[in-house]
Amino acid sequence: MRQILLLSRCLDYPTQELLDHADELRDLLLDLPVKAATRKGLDAFVDHVTGQRLIDWQTEYDGLFERGRSVSLHLFEHVHGESRDRGQAMVDLLNQYHEAGLELDEKELPDYLPLYLEFLSTQGENNLKAGLQEVAHILALVACRLEERESPYAPLFHALLEVSEATVPLADIRQQAAEEAPDYTSEALDKEWEEAEVTFGGDEAPDSACSSGRHRPSEQQRRDQYMPINMPASGAQAYPAPERTDG
Repeated sequence: MRQILLLSRCLDYPTQELLDHADELRDLLLDLPVKAATRKGLDAFVDHVTGQRLIDWQTEYDGLFERGRSVSLHLFEHVHGESRDRGQAMVDLLNQYHEAGLELDEKELPDYLPLYLEFLSTQGENNLKAGLQEVAHILALVACRLEERESPYAPLFHALLEVSEATVPLADIRQQAAEEAPDYTSEALDKEWEEAEVTFGGDEAPDSACSSGRHRPSEQQRRDQYMPINMPASGAQAYPAPERTDG
């Protein structure tokens, strides 16, 4: 589905290419099989990002997705945090990409959502939905946290949820998001830095910096060969919410 590929581009680091093709982007996104409110949100997203300079969009993107963990675009961040299980999950997902013929840059982390979406966009409609359903609880959590921040990116996550046709308890997740303390403030970031454990060696994932280059499938990549990733059941807890603080 070409629209999923476009959502992947919109969630990746902003580029001039997207700004140059804003009208085409808008038309294709509005063809997604989503609710009217979500479609309106997608239209507002395009208006928002195309109404500013590229450097301003990039600054906004960094401030949103690179500060704190609550809306991280790395799927396993919400499942495993910094535990050792995350490293093994990375290896398993990377192997599945390789088996499907997807070529990754050595610095690309396999759980990066735009990359995962690009992979799913090549796997046929049924497999696309299955892959989105596996991460639906993460998509819903990030969507609700973005709503709390009144971010124009929230409709993109709701669009993915609606395409997946997954059933998620959005009311409960919205309540959780509303009760969380923000993890992106200077105070919260300073506290996390102070509490971070210094380790050497180990099984840490590769450089977490995400390439702004495109994650193009290779010519040899098989189509319609989706293999589910190793995600917890839909009822499992996602990455723990920050503790709420009063005052």
